[in-house]
Amino acid sequence: MANSAQARKRAKQAEARRKHNASARSMVRTYIKKVISAIESKDYDQATTAYNSAVPVIDRLADKGLIHANKAARHKSRMNSAIKALKA
Repeated sequence: MANSAQARKRAKQAEARRKHNASARSMVRTYIKKVISAIESKDYDQATTAYNSAVPVIDRLADKGLIHANKAARHKSRMNSAIKALKA
């Protein structure tokens, strides 16, 4: 338990930050799921639209450090190759 005013404030800030970060991670997962569901339904146009809206969100979280840059790149690469496979 926090014993000083500074420790209480830091605990409060950490909790607020944790909630914000959890919300942001959940949002990214939702964007990724939308792309994957469009790919699974074999809808190229919908998948492309979903991918184009997901990429900036993924990049933004990677820049902030909420997800690792390599994880962001891996997700984008796998989704993009799956979308390209739909077109072929």
